[in-house]
Amino acid sequence: MPRIAQKYSRRQQILEALAHMLEVAPGERITTAGLAKEVGVSEAALYRHFPSKAKMFEGLIEFVEEAIFSRVSVIVSEESSAIPRLERTLLLLLGFAEKNPGISRILNGDALAGETDRLRTRVAQFYDRLETQLKQIVRDAEINEAIRPTVPAASAVNILLAAAEGRIGQYVRSEFKRPPTQNWQEQWQLLMAGFFRESVAQKPQHSLARQNSSVA
Repeated sequence: MPRIAQKYSRRQQILEALAHMLEVAPGERITTAGLAKEVGVSEAALYRHFPSKAKMFEGLIEFVEEAIFSRVSVIVSEESSAIPRLERTLLLLLGFAEKNPGISRILNGDALAGETDRLRTRVAQFYDRLETQLKQIVRDAEINEAIRPTVPAASAVNILLAAAEGRIGQYVRSEFKRPPTQNWQEQWQLLMAGFFRESVAQKPQHSLARQNSSVA
């Protein structure tokens, strides 16, 4: 096997082992010694692929970013209206967390207790980026569908993301016994009830000019 392929394979093996340990040992802090034992290599071998444990966690966060945002782009291209775009995007997040319990602990912040602040900042940036994407969907709805949220867009989007984050938090707190997608369809209908209203369209300027001319 080529050397590059071997390196890639070992990196993947380390990340998969880290995700597995996060899943099977909720509440426990991961050590490099324990991770090396799980992978079946020495700690020195781990550091040949990742300079620090923080970089290993960052590798999992990068995996999340790529998996989520590449799929969000597909959703936006496939759906032409806001509600299914929002629904599929948040369901994507919940489904990903459900299928990757260990990584859900990173999304929740539970696995990052005692780790470097940089990791928590990185997760915060992930959610900020996702919230920005949701805001863009809402802004596009006002332009293309003549609808807007019944409250300011930032507040409206924030409550949707907060609901999804809350479900992930419950999943972690229940030690993965309470799936984040459970009852989500019913809850989504509740969240969407009264979420949008028709946008007040302004009359074109040329129409106003004609009206003023008539009055004159």
